[in-house]
Amino acid sequence: MPPRSRTGLLAAVVTAACLGAHVVAAAPAAATDETVSRGVTIPAFYHPPAHLPAADGALVRSEPLPLALSLPGLTGPLPGSATRLMYKSTDSTGQPVAVTGAYLEPAARWKAGGPRPLVAVAPGTMGQGDQCAASLGLEHPLRLNGRTVSVGYENLAIHRLLAKGIAVVVTDYAGLGTTDRLHTYVNRVDEAHAVLDAVRAARSVRGTSVTADSPVGLFGYSQGGGASAAAAELQPSYAPDVPLAGTYAGAPPADLASVTEAIDGSELAGALGWSLNGFLQSDPSLRPIAEAHLNAAGKAALTDLSTMCVGDALFGHGFTESTGWTRDGRSLSDIIATTPALRAFLESQRIGTLKPSGPVRVATGVSDDLVPHGQARGLAVDWCRKGADVTYKAVLLPDVGSSLLNHFAPLLTDQGSAVDWLTDRLSGKRAASDCRSMPVQP
Repeated sequence: MPPRSRTGLLAAVVTAACLGAHVVAAAPAAATDETVSRGVTIPAFYHPPAHLPAADGALVRSEPLPLALSLPGLTGPLPGSATRLMYKSTDSTGQPVAVTGAYLEPAARWKAGGPRPLVAVAPGTMGQGDQCAASLGLEHPLRLNGRTVSVGYENLAIHRLLAKGIAVVVTDYAGLGTTDRLHTYVNRVDEAHAVLDAVRAARSVRGTSVTADSPVGLFGYSQGGGASAAAAELQPSYAPDVPLAGTYAGAPPADLASVTEAIDGSELAGALGWSLNGFLQSDPSLRPIAEAHLNAAGKAALTDLSTMCVGDALFGHGFTESTGWTRDGRSLSDIIATTPALRAFLESQRIGTLKPSGPVRVATGVSDDLVPHGQARGLAVDWCRKGADVTYKAVLLPDVGSSLLNHFAPLLTDQGSAVDWLTDRLSGKRAASDCRSMPVQP
């Protein structure tokens, strides 16, 4: 592998831009205060009220959202119009939580017949600072202010779906954008609930073409692949009113123990801090363990990362080894392996223990060593064993010597096929399962 360098980090950030044109941090500001994250003032819309509706998916508030990438058309803006959303969800501890996102009404006509379909887009890794939220990325696709680098790279997939006449709702996840709590990064329950409740919220937006009969699909890559996969598993129990026509899960982090080991020391090593911050918020009983093992540098890194986006983490914590964060110089993976409570928590986050609802498409780059190919392929195998309808796509690309690029290249090369596959499911076409051929698939 070529030497790791800041030049490689710069290339990774440029690539990302092209895609979109005590232990934890201090408590977020009160909802009545102005919140500024790395020089970015978070709009008042993102401050949750003191009380939330009882129903999951109920709209708390909405307002027009100006799209940065929009052109005038004969019948309205192209590719469509957007509405900023705040809706109620339930987190992994059973507590109510406000989640933000956006609904996008396409200008294009749905040509396949029947009601216009709706796809919930689960964003890939954005970071943990509120300024990184995907809904803000629709308005500000690239933010460079000298203190933060925020890239709305999910805009490409969203615009591809809109171009096919598919309505889109995108979630920011719990705590990303909303200023009352920290984003619980890769918490499978929080993310799954946020995705499914986004569909419910979209159905309540006034003046849209989405109806109760609209077919629903899920779409996500990387963190979003894990979120959409988890949502497909939890839909029958959590949201039986949201039947799924199809789910695309690209590069899903199904086994966090494997992913933790892989990202340690990589360009995106900062994601370790986002994970730890989120886990400590979800399960405060883990805090004494973190206090016992993290040194001053580790605690400072977690606080720093809690307000960072992907670009910030690449420059600020790229190639960091977690051995520098611990008192005894052991890696986080070694500590997890010898700590039953940590192993149990990560095992509770595993995706693949339940049969997903509806047909699913799992895509993974064979050279992906950031969200390892083997554990993503393992998710497809696990689902096949449970009798799921699985379309498996191994993306055959060479190892380019950068874990980050090995991970993101399949997003670009496979995205068009993923959109086409999901469009077919929304059109009522049956999927062809690859489960019988899994033993010979790479």
